[in-house]
Amino acid sequence: ANWHLKIMSEIISSNNPIGVPACIISGGETTVKVNGDGLGGRNMEFALQSVVPLDGISDVIVASIGTDGTDGPTDAAGAFVTGKTLSNSKKLNVPIKQYLSNNDAYHFFEKVGGLVKTGPTNTNVMDIRIILIKNKE
Repeated sequence: ANWHLKIMSEIISSNNPIGVPACIISGGETTVKVNGDGLGGRNMEFALQSVVPLDGISDVIVASIGTDGTDGPTDAAGAFVTGKTLSNSKKLNVPIKQYLSNNDAYHFFEKVGGLVKTGPTNTNVMDIRIILIKNKE
């Protein structure tokens, strides 16, 4: 997630390596260092790791989704995050540090919003991550 967000930040600050509006797409399976016993999968964890760095950044959305329609042992394919996700979690009294330390992305996004539920797709191409950056208005 950090690597993807560094590319996003570079695009926003310098229009490099591409200009805004921009779409960053990557595929393949990420890995997660599991320290807790929460619920989620690698896509939701990617999204959860993006919440704090994305805080307050407008006109950007980050999504990480499994093409098979499931992420880990859950009914969600993944999750999405905006620059308002952290402030929404604070308003709802959902402390992100607790969910990060417990690898509990599913329950975080269940409470705050952002779960992507497609149901089984009967395909398994790969996991995809998409970062959309639109023009500032």
